[in-house]
Amino acid sequence: MDKTSLTIAVIHGSILDADAQAIVNAANSQGIMGGGVAGVIKRAAGQEVEAEAKKQAPIPVGSAVLTSGGKTKFKGIIHAPTMPAPAMRIPVQNVAAATKAALTLADEKNFESIAIPGMGTGIGGVAHEEAARLMVNEIRTFPARSLRTVILVDIDEQMVNAWRLAVAKSE
Repeated sequence: MDKTSLTIAVIHGSILDADAQAIVNAANSQGIMGGGVAGVIKRAAGQEVEAEAKKQAPIPVGSAVLTSGGKTKFKGIIHAPTMPAPAMRIPVQNVAAATKAALTLADEKNFESIAIPGMGTGIGGVAHEEAARLMVNEIRTFPARSLRTVILVDIDEQMVNAWRLAVAKSE
């Protein structure tokens, strides 16, 4: 069980187009898929994915649950809450906790690749640079077994630029 360094790719675009086995939803503890990335994923995957997530609620910040990929091409959707209830501002440490929870669950479920959007940067109100730094740090220090590639993907150019800077600083 050697610790494997994860490959990080940064992509500007939709998480639904990512070439990954699973995608991460920056969720809330209730499993409600309302706005932002969650809403985009729900519209593509179907209502049943939200129903699967809600059945596993409450999902504490710092943990994650897996649902099917619904109507998407993905093997699964990892719901990693950054906030206890929908539409909350969050403390920055929730970004690190949610990122670590997503990586841990992906590794446990033997996924080799996952795509993660900006965590906590929308409704959560965390600055792009701070979220990028915390997310890249969690990925760089994660002791992966099966996980090989993490794709950081967002439609927000500011988030993408913040990740690029954080990845460059971490090398």
